[in-house]
Amino acid sequence: MTSKASAQASRAEYTRRMNRVLNYIDAHLDQPLDGTELADVANFSRFHFHRIFTAFMGETLGSYARRRRLEKAAFRLSCGNDETVLETALATGFSSAEAFARAFKLKFGCTPSEWRSNTPRRMAEQAAAMGQRRNGQESNPDQVFGNLDQACQIAFAEDDVSYLTTEGTTMEVRIIELPAVRVAYQRLIGPYGPAIGEFWRNKMTPWMQSHGLSDATCYGIGHDDPSVTPASKCRYDACVEVAADFPGSEKTDSLVLPGGRYAAARFKGKPETIAGAWIWLTREWLPSSGLQCDDRPCFEMFSATTARAPETGEFSCDICIPVRAL
Repeated sequence: MTSKASAQASRAEYTRRMNRVLNYIDAHLDQPLDGTELADVANFSRFHFHRIFTAFMGETLGSYARRRRLEKAAFRLSCGNDETVLETALATGFSSAEAFARAFKLKFGCTPSEWRSNTPRRMAEQAAAMGQRRNGQESNPDQVFGNLDQACQIAFAEDDVSYLTTEGTTMEVRIIELPAVRVAYQRLIGPYGPAIGEFWRNKMTPWMQSHGLSDATCYGIGHDDPSVTPASKCRYDACVEVAADFPGSEKTDSLVLPGGRYAAARFKGKPETIAGAWIWLTREWLPSSGLQCDDRPCFEMFSATTARAPETGEFSCDICIPVRAL
């Protein structure tokens, strides 16, 4: 192996180990996080782990864990369920509603209750901003707010119980049971938007082709809410389904997507309009469905061979939201 190839393999191994740590933290935000235990998860030196983590993530372990707890809490508050502020606080590792409220207001500038009530407007603002970025336009607050009403008119049918695609057809929601699946993934850390398509084209798709996975089912997982998490720290996993005995790869890591009950909606349209579909599902359909989102990841599920129409550039996928009863 050449020195260049050896260096690339070493960097890839560091990335895989750190991704395991980030996944572990997200799965245990309601519990105390011990640096020694996390070092063991990554198989790094306990003595040097904090320094390695800070260098890799650009923030200390304590700062990262606190940020993720608050971001997870903000997500839960946005889901339209009946969870109390105290229940949200305990589920994200805070010892009391008071401590949680203080930390939340310090980060987001409002109380948890205010954040919950402002969710519809915040989501519409985010959709308008994402649409402008994907179309290559500059977005500023005045432009975003000026386009809110127009964005909602385009996205939602008059009765607010169905979503109209760009073709004028209704996007229907199905409740389905999905099995747990093992996936190989590569992770992108950075702003959502056009960079995700480039990541699939330049990184994930060539790797899939070289491993005979071109026809396998793909999953796109955006772990973070870009209206909450700084764009430079948003995490996106480009995933492809693999067999249980699939050998490891120096460019990918693997995880198991949990199975269970999902609300699935078939989307077909320009990539820049999918944000409106996500918002309709969470803002309009979910509150009237008798269901609520749970802590499993949301994702877009598609076939790499049929997802993009070469003639029109339209993207097709199933938008999948994990749900449980209210």
